[in-house]
Amino acid sequence: MEYWDEGYCYPLHNVSCTKDVRSRSEYIFMYIIFLSMSALTVFLNLLVIISISHFKQLHTPANLLVLSLAVADMIVGFIVMPVEGIRLIETCWYFGETFCSIFPLILFVVVSGSLGNLVFISIDRYIAVSDPLLYSTKVTIKRVIICISTTWLCSLIYSVTILFNHMFYPETHSACYGECLLVINFTWVVIDLIVSLIAPCSVVISLYLRIYCATKYQAQVINSITAGIRVREKGSTLKKSERKAAKTLGIVVFVYLLCWIPYYISILSLGNITSKSVAMTFLCWMMYMNSCMNPLIYALYYPWFKISAKHILTLRIFDSSSSYYNLFME
Repeated sequence: MEYWDEGYCYPLHNVSCTKDVRSRSEYIFMYIIFLSMSALTVFLNLLVIISISHFKQLHTPANLLVLSLAVADMIVGFIVMPVEGIRLIETCWYFGETFCSIFPLILFVVVSGSLGNLVFISIDRYIAVSDPLLYSTKVTIKRVIICISTTWLCSLIYSVTILFNHMFYPETHSACYGECLLVINFTWVVIDLIVSLIAPCSVVISLYLRIYCATKYQAQVINSITAGIRVREKGSTLKKSERKAAKTLGIVVFVYLLCWIPYYISILSLGNITSKSVAMTFLCWMMYMNSCMNPLIYALYYPWFKISAKHILTLRIFDSSSSYYNLFME
């Protein structure tokens, strides 16, 4: 079996880190897997971004939130996944000391920004269901832009505070050359647990439960009003509507919790944990894959997505009037 790149990360450096020895087939297989995950994440989120940006019918407050979420998730696929994938495969840091300090900031900003957008999406949907008549006056383009700007600004401030005010040990320069090691302070992990998991999860879950209850109540009211008029058909429609609402909301909440809870449980159970550990690597990639799942959950369930994606993939968006295509009547 043929092996390559044996020995050290930087063979000419006196204090170079050692690297794991892999076969050629292992290298090829791992690069294909991680590059495929990264490319899929970028592709799916780019479809959402182009769709909402190009087609006039999609220029709504709710879709702006979906667009912001897709931007955050695309950055994860375009920057975070490739860097983490190469570091995992090569077991060396080849991006320099400066980027070693900048990379955690990028990671924290896009991850917290994605969570913030999820919260605002749940708030938007709650208002749309609970008060549909006043939705257009309460939720406007201007207000949504302010919410999105606030989300990204708060994410930046929060990330800078964590990384540059000794909340984490400043051990981004390790003993050997070719390693970028981040050691997390357990005390501030608890704070991050509250800010990045407990708070957004509480908001998202409570709002989606209210959305489900409101949807069920409205369906029951409509069913009672139409009692005696095609009762069997209405009853069937009601049950189908309830099942669909429960399934959609269940997927949203389940995937969100599945990707995030194991990460924090492991940190709390292990105490201080380094970014090089196998457990941390696996759980971090679970969180990254949430960026790939978000467009599937938040975009594929919209009726317009398949139509807009078809226009994009068949290059019909290059038609002079394509931005005015009707995506809801085809």
